Amino acid sequence: MKTITLSLIVASALVHASAQNVQSIHYDGMVHISEAVAKRLNEVKVGEPLNAAAVDKTVKNFFEQGYFEDVWAEEEEGKVTFHFKEKPTISKIELKGYKENDEEAKKALLQIDKGSLYDPKRVEEAKKRIVDALSQDGKIDSVVEIETEKLENGSMRVTFIANEGQEIIIKKLTYAGVLTQDSEEFDSMIANKEEQFMGWMWGRNDGKMKVAELQYDPLRIRDFYMQRGFLDAKIDEPFVAVDFDHYTAQMSYNIFEGDVYRVSDILLFQDTKVIDDQALLDVITLEKNKPFNIKTFREDAERIKTKIADLGYAYVQVQPDLKKDKEGKSVDVVYRIIPGKKVHIRKVIISGNNRTLDRVVRRELFLAPGDLYSLTNLKDSRNAIGRTGYFESNTIEEKRIDDETMDLIVQTKEAPTGNIQLGGGYGSFGGILVSVAVSDRNIFGSGINVGLNLEKSQRTSNYSFNISNPRLNDSDFSGNFSVYNSSTEYDSYSTDSKGISVGTGHRFNRFVNGYVGYNYSQNSYSDIDLNTTTLDPRYYESYSKSSVVVSATFDNTDDYYVPREGMTLSESIEMAGVGGDAEFWKSRTTFGVYQGLQKWTDFDLILRYKARFNYASEGGGYLPLGEKFYMGGIGSVRGYQAYSISPTKGVDRNGDPYKIGGTQTFSNNLEFSVPLVPEAKMRATAFIDYGMIGESSISEIKRGGYGVSLEWFSPVGPLQLVFANPIGDKEHDDIAHFEFTIGQRF
Repeated sequence: MKTITLSLIVASALVHASAQNVQSIHYDGMVHISEAVAKRLNEVKVGEPLNAAAVDKTVKNFFEQGYFEDVWAEEEEGKVTFHFKEKPTISKIELKGYKENDEEAKKALLQIDKGSLYDPKRVEEAKKRIVDALSQDGKIDSVVEIETEKLENGSMRVTFIANEGQEIIIKKLTYAGVLTQDSEEFDSMIANKEEQFMGWMWGRNDGKMKVAELQYDPLRIRDFYMQRGFLDAKIDEPFVAVDFDHYTAQMSYNIFEGDVYRVSDILLFQDTKVIDDQALLDVITLEKNKPFNIKTFREDAERIKTKIADLGYAYVQVQPDLKKDKEGKSVDVVYRIIPGKKVHIRKVIISGNNRTLDRVVRRELFLAPGDLYSLTNLKDSRNAIGRTGYFESNTIEEKRIDDETMDLIVQTKEAPTGNIQLGGGYGSFGGILVSVAVSDRNIFGSGINVGLNLEKSQRTSNYSFNISNPRLNDSDFSGNFSVYNSSTEYDSYSTDSKGISVGTGHRFNRFVNGYVGYNYSQNSYSDIDLNTTTLDPRYYESYSKSSVVVSATFDNTDDYYVPREGMTLSESIEMAGVGGDAEFWKSRTTFGVYQGLQKWTDFDLILRYKARFNYASEGGGYLPLGEKFYMGGIGSVRGYQAYSISPTKGVDRNGDPYKIGGTQTFSNNLEFSVPLVPEAKMRATAFIDYGMIGESSISEIKRGGYGVSLEWFSPVGPLQLVFANPIGDKEHDDIAHFEFTIGQRF
């Protein structure tokens, strides 16, 4: 603040104190506070004698608001004017050298928004947060510089430039006092590990120190011991010796193991008896006379809580306790249960569904207004909403109203469900190709799936339309209809196929669905030149197919596109011969299991296993080539062109084996998915595939593949880019190193 102006005011006040009163008050340069607020802060009053102390207090009041670089007052013949020099606003703020592409992290570190006033104190606080974050990441001697620039419009550009320091590498990690356990097993629990040879490879320990985790690693080791019954185990804080010349460290732990305790008894105490004790004992997995396990102990407490919460006791408390007998090396496991009162649902409020209709969300919920609370129903509701694929994420907040009622607030975030694809190209076989595809799994937010595909080239044409409703009139019944027409001109023949399918399904419970459908198609060959092929003419016989399909599906996963828990199992049987020329039956079995490993790895790692088994039999009838099975591509064995792996017979005009399809096939995939760019909803997946196919034996042809894929929730929908290499490929195999899909489950 300017002291010279205050001195003038004081002098003026001394000269005129006996006669001069304040005639008027004015404010010059004030923007961020209103005149009404200024009057409340002003100690100087119109009509009263001008007082130097009042002026000084007023200037301080204004300055303390934090909006001004300077405040001063002037007086002339009873007219008092307060002048303000506002702080400039920040129009641009950047962070370079650290977390540049992580918007959430930058927001948390800077805590300064565009449009806010430039405050040196807040800027310094942001700098300290960045330095602290670098230190927590194990970066030593990091430096953060601040660059400020006043722009032509008077606003400020603030740039934080982070110069990351060196990482500390743990060269040696030792444990003293380990007598009964293998200390190498600690690596599965702790974050700070000794550097291994070629530690830069995936799956190896790189030895980088994680400073923020040092305080938790002793607790993790102790938890390791307590999972094996060592209830007296003590682990001291690690001793760390750092060589700052080479940025390396040696660490050591002192460990006291103690003895193994066995479970002597399991005791239950209900403050108010709401369930038979035996029903609770049935869900407890700890066993008497077996070593105590702290992990199982915690899980049992959660199982007890769920069992009672499913009876409506939403606010149940389960207080686990241990009573140790140090002499007998045994422990009594005690659970004290305070059930509280039964809770009913008052309201269910849906939010965040800007596109999807409320009823589409509500029909997936297993709790409604007036219902008795159930923890299992709450979890299953979250998973059911996730399985629709309409939402990127969802949560259900339990808002307590009183001891007996609560509101459920379902918060959703819409996901892109519609795809519009316009394509064109030129191929050596089909010539110029133009394609248009429009699909939406949730058209107009109704939950109805509609798709239209148009593709035309000089040799091929494919047209299809499909529509399905998973919940007809919001009931447990579903319905679908599709129609297609495709034709292809080959060198020695042409094919034409037209078909229609219709069906209905029913949801038997929250995980199991059934389906019955009917398919009809006309398939014909024309322009056949028998001089260019060695195949029997019967392979070119036109046929019609009339078939009935019956299927059942189990799905308890928590999300449609990226499930992290649960499994899928489906069985489909098609019977052809209800009219038409073709007469056969086919069975298709699929299985998938998904497991998020974050609780074990402290990382969003997802393990996926998928398997498919297909079988077909003509049973004395007629099984056309087009109804047989083929392998290759996404969904079976990557690294090969789609549907290119098949038994063969004869050769075509180019001398290549002619693929005739198989009657039985098995393929499976193992995948590990990790976040690549979380803020862009992008993941990377490593996979290995293996499959078999045959005509008379399933093991006639065996192929494998491996590679990586990029999974991205792009603006046009879920996109998967696959980069693969074959394993065990043979001559004449059609290799495909790259594929992509849009809109499919990962």
